Amino acid sequence: MEALEKTVEALLGSYERSGGVNHAAGPNLPSRAAVVAALEDIETLIFPGFREEEGINDSNLGLVAGELVHRAAKVLSAEVERSIGYRNRLAGKPGCPAACHIEARDLVVRFFEVLPSIREVLMEDIDAAFRGDPAAKSLEEVILAYPGLEAIVVHRIAHVFWAEGLPLLPRMMSEHVHGKTGIDIHPGATIGRRFFIDHGTGVVIGETAMIGNDVKVYQGVTLGALSVRKAEGEVKRHPTIEDGVTIYSGATILGGSTVVGRGSVIGGNVWLTHSVPAGSRVYLPEGEGAVIEPR
Repeated sequence: MEALEKTVEALLGSYERSGGVNHAAGPNLPSRAAVVAALEDIETLIFPGFREEEGINDSNLGLVAGELVHRAAKVLSAEVERSIGYRNRLAGKPGCPAACHIEARDLVVRFFEVLPSIREVLMEDIDAAFRGDPAAKSLEEVILAYPGLEAIVVHRIAHVFWAEGLPLLPRMMSEHVHGKTGIDIHPGATIGRRFFIDHGTGVVIGETAMIGNDVKVYQGVTLGALSVRKAEGEVKRHPTIEDGVTIYSGATILGGSTVVGRGSVIGGNVWLTHSVPAGSRVYLPEGEGAVIEPR
């Protein structure tokens, strides 16, 4: 149809004027589908039998694990190499020489070397969710049905790649699980052990947030920045949450210098932009401003 041909011509003109084309025949970007496929294989390695249709038993566990490791490593290596190539182009380096392939392979090997320790930390997260939620009837229920766990699983994977200075791929991982769970954790955030997100929808944790051990947050919590100026992209913009803090639903805690002291409880819908000492209780009485009660 002539009208559709005009649309094609208009689109080509837009590509020429504005860019935004990922050329498959030239230097191209990581594939979202491939990144998600690798994530699914890694999750199956972390939770054998919980993330796939086919049954796993003692007789085939080693074979299945070996196949998944090699398959995920192959896919990840290709996507990591593309991410490294993108990083090089941003830095003004020409293309991606053969060294990129070696760098990508070594990075993926390092990731799989730490995967067993990631799994150990995640098992502690699962136990924290089970102990922290009266509605949880079993550890298996937490693994199968809790969106907060799904988000932290992907975060602990993506954070490894972020710490390696890799662009694109860790953000793609975190945004994939954001779309599934409604929980937005930047892969740069530092999160301690036994972390529990209850319910989860609407939780936002910014890039430079630092969260200690045994922290529990509820739905709608934001750990954000006081300013969104681009010039502050390289400074700490998000709060520090020390060990053993509980943050109830709808609370907003902002600012890179804001520290919530160890063992504090932040009540629902609190807006907090300054530090509070260890053991504080911060809450909103009806019709009044926030009240801080140090222990």
